[in-house]
Amino acid sequence: MALNCGIVGLPNVGKSTIFSALTSAKAEAANYPFCTIDPNFGIVAVPDPRLDKLVEMFKPKRRVPAVVEFVDIAGLVKGASKGEGLGNQFLSHIREVGMIAHVVRCFDDPDIIHVANRISPKDDIEVIHTELALADLETLDKRLEKLQKQLKVQDSAIKKETEKEIAVLTKIRPALESGKPARTVQLDDDEKAVVQSSFLITMKKEIFVCNVDESGLAGNAYVDEVKKAAAEIGSEAVSICGKFEAELSDLESEAERREFLQGIGLEESGLSSLIHAAYRLLGLRTFFTAGEDECRAWTIKAGFKAPQAAGVIHTDFERGFIKAEVYHYDDLIKLGSELAVRQAGKLRQEGKEYIVQDGDVMFFKFNV
Repeated sequence: MALNCGIVGLPNVGKSTIFSALTSAKAEAANYPFCTIDPNFGIVAVPDPRLDKLVEMFKPKRRVPAVVEFVDIAGLVKGASKGEGLGNQFLSHIREVGMIAHVVRCFDDPDIIHVANRISPKDDIEVIHTELALADLETLDKRLEKLQKQLKVQDSAIKKETEKEIAVLTKIRPALESGKPARTVQLDDDEKAVVQSSFLITMKKEIFVCNVDESGLAGNAYVDEVKKAAAEIGSEAVSICGKFEAELSDLESEAERREFLQGIGLEESGLSSLIHAAYRLLGLRTFFTAGEDECRAWTIKAGFKAPQAAGVIHTDFERGFIKAEVYHYDDLIKLGSELAVRQAGKLRQEGKEYIVQDGDVMFFKFNV
């Protein structure tokens, strides 16, 4: 279950530069709008010192981290929902990602043009939100038109479900009309499940990426604007300096990277901050499998039970699940070895109802 994250924003805010720095993939970057037309894809390992420690202890043949797929989507402009700037093509790419990383320019540089000829994070965010909302409004209206026709069917069960979906979409519509994301509308779990079939872009979780220069990592007025906008929709904002991330990605050893970050006063890279914030927003968790052959990090949703976690490894594991041997990473570090964990009684046998915790180390037993 890899996290799939689409990088969006206005043209020329630094999306491709940040994408290249985060993924070490050299996306084309230039000082003009629509430099990126087809999306670029990059796979990034999730930084997790717990996996590094497991590798150190087990000395496996393979180390397999969890991964994030970043998709660099071309810049949206005002009117994109009506096809401006190849908007329809760009919007279709956004529909395919799991969450949105919204890059906002938070630096001054007269040599780098801005499509509005002025730096205003609040206005930039509003343009993107409006265009995505208008695109969703068109999708929603088409869906409502189809549902109204569906009401004519005689089957009472189908009619009841149709009425339910119409009620939820009608509830969302005013927000989209005013340029606000659909996710800002208060919906219960059943209503959220109903609206999934409409594939609305603005139902996706969104995290803000403040693209700053070297002086902006400590914060500035632009970053404060973005953080305020993020807080208003229950999201988060992280700051990334493309120049520093590019330099960091060129370093070969972990020791060198730690020294570099300490030198600029950071505890973690922008990539780590972004991924960890995305995990929080999406409610994702990590469990591990560890042994001589392989140490691997696996991504699951919060609340997954043991069989569901086993199914992330292989569907046969879930289908034939018997039990799971489980201990926690923290106990392993505290006691020093897997043997010590067993001797201390910290290794447990868990059944089908066990809810997997972040940091669990698991071994599954199954029969197919």
